[in-house]
Amino acid sequence: MAYSVQSKKSGKTYFLHGRKQVLKGGQTVTLYYFGGEAKEGALDAMPAGYEVSENPSTGLPLLKKSQKPA
Repeated sequence: MAYSVQSKKSGKTYFLHGRKQVLKGGQTVTLYYFGGEAKEGALDAMPAGYEVSENPSTGLPLLKKSQKPA
């Protein structure tokens, strides 16, 4: 089951996805994003060290690094 959050503003459910991206220098990073449907790349859990916040004007969820010490 994909990790999901519900927008407090619109009530719509969004699913967390991740994909690997190779940068020009050869470094590989993981990009995280929310989508309206659970598709290929949907994650079952939130990655460690991250937290979900919501854009107050649009209601879209955002994944950002946690400010809490690990």
